[in-house]
Amino acid sequence: MLFTRRRILSAGSTALLAGVAAPHVARAQKAEFTYKYANNLPDTHPMNVRAREMAEALRTESGGRFDLKIFPTSQLGSDTDTLSQLRNGGVEFFTMSPLILSTLVPNASINGIGYAFPDYDKVWAAMDGDLGAWVRGQIAKANIIAMEKIWDNGYRQTTSSTRPIAMPEDFKSFKIRVPVSPLWTSMFKAFDAAPTSINLNETYSALQTKIVEGQENPLAVISTTKFYEVQKYCSLTNHMWDGYWFLANRRAFERLPQDLREMVAKHINAAGMKEREDVAKLNASLQADLTKNGLVFNKPDPEPFRDKLRKAGFYNEWKGRYGDEAWSILEKYTGKLA
Repeated sequence: MLFTRRRILSAGSTALLAGVAAPHVARAQKAEFTYKYANNLPDTHPMNVRAREMAEALRTESGGRFDLKIFPTSQLGSDTDTLSQLRNGGVEFFTMSPLILSTLVPNASINGIGYAFPDYDKVWAAMDGDLGAWVRGQIAKANIIAMEKIWDNGYRQTTSSTRPIAMPEDFKSFKIRVPVSPLWTSMFKAFDAAPTSINLNETYSALQTKIVEGQENPLAVISTTKFYEVQKYCSLTNHMWDGYWFLANRRAFERLPQDLREMVAKHINAAGMKEREDVAKLNASLQADLTKNGLVFNKPDPEPFRDKLRKAGFYNEWKGRYGDEAWSILEKYTGKLA
């Protein structure tokens, strides 16, 4: 499946038709298990397109025994609200950035260390390898199951209504929206910016009303949320890589019979791998599309930003927070940071 901007905008109508055609499958046999899956992304994002395919495949392969209901665009509440629902069983599945998950599982955010991963090869080696396994172990301590394959959100870029970001000094006093996560706040404070934690579903309004000057997100999110309507500049800072752990309420997941557990995990992980490919293709074409929508792009050199974090003590601070074991696993893939 090739994702282009046209494809993104048309995916919603395609999904609507599929939703009209599909219900007879579920009605043919009343589902034994009807589970809810929530996320914070627009309906047209590759995550939700692949999730709908996954849900249909699960209905078919399970013979109607398992029915997955999808709630995109923070329909069931903000990230922090939905995480609470996941923990108490009100929602069975939730995809969440590890950096926001860190409000519950502090060490989950280690993949988001600023300017740590130079490219996707390093990202996937780490997250499909020892670093991902270590983080999933930390998540399990909170009675939440993280599926094996993390989904892609992408390298994060900085948008602004006031000025491009070309050097670390451009962040000074810059009012930037960040997700509700200590790591984000810490990093932008190290750049002498003025970060404000705001949930994604409230960000467009905050940009529109000038509560903040800018925000940072992968290009696919900038596109599907239409932030380009209220921003002028996009600096390809690539300051951190972010993903989405596909999380399950432990009690709900273990309530499934073994065959269904294996089937659900198989399809979730397969959909995640497809979503990674979609986001990569989408990001390759989005800069041109966003330029047509008025965003002015620049690509700063990452080295001065990394040096600024090092001199500000950012890496040493977070090495101390995560501990030597976690940090050594991280540096196995990134090279020396602190």
